Amino acid sequence: MSKLNIVLIEPQIPQNTGNIARTCAVTGASLHLVKPLGFVIEDKHLKRAGLDYWDKLDISYYENIEDFFSKNQGDYYFFTTKGKKKYSDVTYSENVYIIFGREDKGIEESILHDNMDKCVRIPMKGDLRSLNLSNSVAIATYEILRQWDFPDFTTEGKLTKY
Repeated sequence: MSKLNIVLIEPQIPQNTGNIARTCAVTGASLHLVKPLGFVIEDKHLKRAGLDYWDKLDISYYENIEDFFSKNQGDYYFFTTKGKKKYSDVTYSENVYIIFGREDKGIEESILHDNMDKCVRIPMKGDLRSLNLSNSVAIATYEILRQWDFPDFTTEGKLTKY
């Protein structure tokens, strides 16, 4: 069975994490939060962005990135503007961890250096810094799910009045 894991290293903005939590809930992805966090989990902005989906989350917390790596195994992909290949050129395995860094700093370069073959980027025009974190997570998540043919997902909608 395929398992998608979304990892946020030291997220700083509660609204981003709340939006990502909602994405995890509706896709069945597990959310991994690596401390220190830039907010408290009870933050009203975090809860508002995640709406009423918090009870539907598979969420884990880690003291630091070393703690995360010691407790998880699978294919890691590091989403970074420093990546040399496009995220859409990767064939994602059945147990994948997509890893994102802080909104203001990204992933530490020492981690990227040791994993350059697993660093991917979302293409952008020009020399702008980056996309919003929650948008980047959504783009990556749905590319992986598309490759997996949206397992156990509702793929057809229906009108409610007709």
